[in-house]
Amino acid sequence: MSSIKTGSTFKWLLKMAWRDGKASGRKLSLFMASIVLGIAAVVAIQSFGENLKDNIALQSKAMMGADYKIDLDQAPSKEVLAIIDSLGGAPAREISFSSMAAFPGNGSTKFVQVRAIEGNFPFYGELVTTPAEAGKNYQVDTGALVDATAMRQLNLSPGDSIKIGNVTLPIAGALRSIPGSNSFFSSVAPPVVVPHSIVEETGLIQTGSRISYDYYFTTKAQTNLEQLDEVLDPQLDKLEADLDTHTSTSQRLGRRYDNFGKFLNLVAFIALLLGCVGIASAINIYIKGKLKSVAVLKCLGATRRQSFMIFLLQIAGMGILGGIIGTIIGLLLQQLFPLLLADLLPVSIQMTFKPQIIILGILLGLFMAVLFALIPLIGTLYVSPLQALRVQPNNNDKKGKARLAVLAGIFLFILIFSYWLLQNWKYSLAFVLGIIATFSILAAIARLFMKLIRNNFPSRWGFPARQSLQNLFRPQNQTLTLVLAIGVGTFLISTLYFTKDLLLAQASLDAQKDSPNMILLDVQAGQEKEVEQTLKHSGHPVLNNIPIVTMRVQSINGKTVNQIREDSTSRVNRWVLNHEFRVTYRDSLKDSEALTAGKWIPEVGGSSLIPISISDNFAEDALVTVGDNISFNVQGVMMNTKVSSIRAVNWSDMEPNFTIVFPLGVLENAPQFRVITTKVPNENASAALQQELVRAFPNISILDLRQIISVVEDLLNKIAWLINFMAFFSIFTGIIVLLGAVRTSKFQRIRESVLLRTIGARSSQILKILALEYFYLGALGSLSGILLSLLSSQLLAWLLFDAVFAPSLFPFFVLFPGITLLVVVIGLTNSISVIKSPPLEVLRKESY
Repeated sequence: MSSIKTGSTFKWLLKMAWRDGKASGRKLSLFMASIVLGIAAVVAIQSFGENLKDNIALQSKAMMGADYKIDLDQAPSKEVLAIIDSLGGAPAREISFSSMAAFPGNGSTKFVQVRAIEGNFPFYGELVTTPAEAGKNYQVDTGALVDATAMRQLNLSPGDSIKIGNVTLPIAGALRSIPGSNSFFSSVAPPVVVPHSIVEETGLIQTGSRISYDYYFTTKAQTNLEQLDEVLDPQLDKLEADLDTHTSTSQRLGRRYDNFGKFLNLVAFIALLLGCVGIASAINIYIKGKLKSVAVLKCLGATRRQSFMIFLLQIAGMGILGGIIGTIIGLLLQQLFPLLLADLLPVSIQMTFKPQIIILGILLGLFMAVLFALIPLIGTLYVSPLQALRVQPNNNDKKGKARLAVLAGIFLFILIFSYWLLQNWKYSLAFVLGIIATFSILAAIARLFMKLIRNNFPSRWGFPARQSLQNLFRPQNQTLTLVLAIGVGTFLISTLYFTKDLLLAQASLDAQKDSPNMILLDVQAGQEKEVEQTLKHSGHPVLNNIPIVTMRVQSINGKTVNQIREDSTSRVNRWVLNHEFRVTYRDSLKDSEALTAGKWIPEVGGSSLIPISISDNFAEDALVTVGDNISFNVQGVMMNTKVSSIRAVNWSDMEPNFTIVFPLGVLENAPQFRVITTKVPNENASAALQQELVRAFPNISILDLRQIISVVEDLLNKIAWLINFMAFFSIFTGIIVLLGAVRTSKFQRIRESVLLRTIGARSSQILKILALEYFYLGALGSLSGILLSLLSSQLLAWLLFDAVFAPSLFPFFVLFPGITLLVVVIGLTNSISVIKSPPLEVLRKESY
């Protein structure tokens, strides 16, 4: 019997919720719209992220071109060659290095990535060329495949010549795609594929040259690559080689893009939270209008629980419907991402619909709607039946405690959901605290503004101006909600612009008068004087002439690198053990360095332990400090050193910086090469100098930093466009919240309008009052968001980038007036009907 009674009660609750909801459908539809965009953003990013991971995993073989490879940054030893032979031999191999290439036909030069290949590589994926047969015949014909974009830029065509070092080859075709090519690095150093047999003839394999040796393998389908990696990788690590499988490479790449996806997820989540703030505010006003109905229900015998459940079911239904609509929009929206990110993605994306993402979107709509509506809904539990007859204060300590419990639940949900997005409790907590701080500051600004107006009311102003200011702190005002909605959206977008400008300023070549914009690499011993003379003869200064010696860590505090690798408890970062360090020697600190510990020693005579200076990141990763011992293998010669000082290095400085610095008196006679920097005034001077240097010194690689900065700026602009796209969800959500607030408070505005017109106010005056009110709200919200982002960006500049912050003018001159105008237009277009209609007609329709 009890189950039958419970079932009939629930049916009655559903019927009451449906009847009341149908009567208030237009209001509830606006509440629902408040979270639709946020859910759409979250679903779109989540679905796209899952599709990207799946596509990277499916296309991992095509990205590598093989099942696995063994790679080294030095010529393979006998032991490594023995391992390669034990695997049946490598069916393909590659030597790759960066170099300058000259094009005799038009006299141009280009910094390129030379890939000398032997064998039928790639085994998976395609070597896409124009003409198509060039990719099959270039090894037999001893020709070169040149990046298609570079060929367009330099006005080259098949049949022209390319000179790499001492070798001149015909261009067999344009290279459009090859596995293992990185899109960002290709824009800096476009790939040039040549036969492996010509490498020695180029004369470019010299001291200090950064050369990669890759051996490509295929396996049977049933081969366990993870097991192969576990067995061979430790052996190869000891021999300073590495094994990469297509699966491990795809996982690493997936994680890299996953981090960017997490950031976009947070932007989308903020938009969702913003919509929920709108829900809480709108439901608060909606429930206030229903309190008399609740009191009547209680007079007729309804329990507190039943009256509460009627409106809870309404909100839950709104949340589910909003979740469904938001999920559909998000799934459609994700189809745009491959177009927006075409130049940034490593693979072509085939989009599919993920069931788990669809369920996530619907449940998210339900939970967020119910959670944020609970605070105003709690008020229905404590409505007295007497309120059906008269208005009485509804103060209740239990209601206050219940609201605190709901608030705690909201923040707990945000924390858990943030952790699900970020997979890191520290970052999740920081995000939640950041959200609380941002919302709290904006709320405090809104409340302070209302208080200042109330306490310093401009009584001498004209009637429309005075009335519009009074509307900001009248009962049931929307000032707090709209300032939050507008402020958070503006904060996101302006912070993006400020941060992007900060990053570009860090990379600016014009920040310092003497900062170099061209770096000459691999200048061999005996060439530096001729190179310097060439620069001076061309009218360009020699800013730096830096000696560089290559070496590897042999032991740390008596433990060899192999012992450290085998120690499973060791926390020494593996890059320290595997990296070939480019080390310099000098007697003084640079402007980009600051001593944080120990004593700088400029020069030494004879000493068994050589004092060195290390960067703070090396000290942290190698777990060493001042006084610790490190032994280096300097091209076969062991050197025992002692850490004498630790430096903080500004790695964003465009001049060469070093992890390890030796004093004078030690490395002068070691095999070394030089890096020389200069500054050229313009592109024409840069091109002329590069042609002269490549003609006289074909082994030298030249980095034109302005081209690199241009590529970085282009990349940042593409990423910024996408983040802007996501940040505008917050603005659009704010617009929905604004529409909801305007429509919700429309009845109150009707009464105000009728009263004002009854006492003689003209329609133009009422329109001016509304326009000024929305202008104040738009200006306050957008300006608060911009100033808050200005503060946060300044903190980033001080604490993270250690740079001078010069803010972008875009937020002040475009974003601020644009959003303010948008708020005014939306507010007026939704209020114009109230002004135009006669008072009696308006009052007859006041039931809406």
